[in-house]
Amino acid sequence: MKATIAALAGDGVGQEIVPEAVTVLKAVGRTFGHTFDFIEALVGGQAIDKTGVPLPPDTLALAKQSDAVMLGAVGGPKWEGLDYSIRPERALLGLREQLGLYANLRPAKLYSMLADASTLKREVVEGIDILVVRELTGGIYFGKPKGIEKIPGGERGFNTEVYTTEEIRRIAIVAFEAARKRRKKVMSVDKANVLESSELWRRVVIDVHKQYPDIELSHIYVDNCAMQLVRNPKQFDVMVTTNMFGDILSDEAAMLTGSIGMLPSASIGTKTGMYEPIHGSAPDIAGKNIANPIATIASAAMMLSYAFKLDKEAEAIERAIVATLEQGYRTKDIHTPGMTLVGTREMGAAILKNLKG
Repeated sequence: MKATIAALAGDGVGQEIVPEAVTVLKAVGRTFGHTFDFIEALVGGQAIDKTGVPLPPDTLALAKQSDAVMLGAVGGPKWEGLDYSIRPERALLGLREQLGLYANLRPAKLYSMLADASTLKREVVEGIDILVVRELTGGIYFGKPKGIEKIPGGERGFNTEVYTTEEIRRIAIVAFEAARKRRKKVMSVDKANVLESSELWRRVVIDVHKQYPDIELSHIYVDNCAMQLVRNPKQFDVMVTTNMFGDILSDEAAMLTGSIGMLPSASIGTKTGMYEPIHGSAPDIAGKNIANPIATIASAAMMLSYAFKLDKEAEAIERAIVATLEQGYRTKDIHTPGMTLVGTREMGAAILKNLKG
């Protein structure tokens, strides 16, 4: 198989972790007889510095023409003073919108050897395996009207939480289909007791569920869900929720696993998917060979599975990650006493060494 992958490292630690994932993918290609061509392009703050915009037309065109997009991270304090319309994060939203990436899949699975790295008790987190299915192109991040306007005595900031039947229907289908390959349980997260948009959300999810009688569906308010995630996370299988709720809850779920540096994600939709770690650009550790590359390498595995249907190759990466952790290698974010502390490049090299056909 031959495929073109847009490699958008972005800002901060993105410059360090994406090359590690690219190296692993090239090794997969050699081992299994595939050709992956990587084309680099500017995005986020790096793009602003050189072109004045966070998502240059050439980068967007490359993303649309590629078979998949690998993204590192965008943003940092350097660009926080810019107008919202041209901040690095607009590149992320722009890619999601332009590529039609309406579903974000964020697995939160605890590797058993990392139970002691979690801030929660071992008996609480051991065995968790959660998939957060987050709606990605609707809701309050994209709803209109939005803005900041002058009012007597000051200003007023406003955003609009809005969902259509079709937007809810298609993300619900993704969740139910995913549940069929797992433990056949879907928890829909909303705030239907307060928000009309959530009232519609719940009604549509219930309606779509009629097509999936083999799947157990339950509902939970977002505030209770946040509490239950730290109280009893093992009760969750697939969680489906809105853009903003999913943004918050998936980061909370990530910390159950010991570090946000461990979790990959896949954003899928109409054609070209985007694969990225869920953490940010971490400018405080950028350039220090400290960042954990596992989330990005695991995102590459998700790319192989979702974009190219190369499940055997994706499993090879997963086995290499597990083997490396079993050997005791740990980056700073997941390090515990008695383990071998390594940097970004060393962790990538260890995973590469454990990669087998």
